[in-house]
Amino acid sequence: MKAVIAHRYGDPDQLICTDRPDPKVGPDSVLVRVKAVGVNPVDWKVLAGYLDPLMNVHFPLIPGWDVAGVVERTGLDATEFAVGDEVVGYVRKDEVQHGTFAELVAAPVRTLARKPAALSWQQAAGLPLAGLTASQVLDRVGVTKGETVLVHAAAGGVGSLGVQIAVARGARVIGTASERNHDFLRSLGAEPVTYGDGLAGRVRELAPDGVDAAADFVGNGVIDVSQELLRDTSRVASVADNDVLEKGGHMVWVRPDSAGLAALGDLADAGKLTVHVDTVLPLSQAAEAFRRSQEGRTRGKIVLEVS
Repeated sequence: MKAVIAHRYGDPDQLICTDRPDPKVGPDSVLVRVKAVGVNPVDWKVLAGYLDPLMNVHFPLIPGWDVAGVVERTGLDATEFAVGDEVVGYVRKDEVQHGTFAELVAAPVRTLARKPAALSWQQAAGLPLAGLTASQVLDRVGVTKGETVLVHAAAGGVGSLGVQIAVARGARVIGTASERNHDFLRSLGAEPVTYGDGLAGRVRELAPDGVDAAADFVGNGVIDVSQELLRDTSRVASVADNDVLEKGGHMVWVRPDSAGLAALGDLADAGKLTVHVDTVLPLSQAAEAFRRSQEGRTRGKIVLEVS
């Protein structure tokens, strides 16, 4: 199979597209013929070595955790899926080496769900990690109908899904973004505000009594301003700022969740959730996808098309 690999930690220039052996398929896994894969900031952070203190990373490394494709073969005890099923997955394993940036992926069934019919292959590839991150953050801070939630980096890959999930739950959403993305946020059902100095005042113009919960998808010190606006300062969760724990909030590291991913698919098929794809590149241009992700200005998702 063709796959993107790196032989050592480093910058995106370490990535090459080359031939690799087809993966072995364990008893509780299926072999997925890949259509598209999502690119996430964690992918280039793994390559840069930033996650080395947390996870065992082995080389040659195939990056990537998001996948959308078709089941080509099932393991001995993988009864959840059949050959020909269209699936999506957040295929994070305990050790990092055999990722999704390849033509074939061996995926444990616990990481997969059926592909939403309403989403294209490219959109489906952008759903798993970002969608599960958003939903698990909103779960952690307990967002419910009638509440007001502040979403930081609301136009990004995770934030844009978080906005839609919160709206689907019946919440009012105030989302931070650059001014060029304000119309985009309105189209998702959020009330946009510009991030940066003076944010608390701009939010209070919309919500004079503050907000019920806050979701930090960017870091950059937004925990303090979130707690300034929160009625209950513990109802803030971050995916990017470890200081949130010391300040009484929650840190979320997204977990594979087949049922949670299926629920996101149901929202998509009900017309309540879509994935905005900003950029599509071929698998051979993974390095360019990483560079664009590092710039941090993407609206929605970057996706690699495989077949």
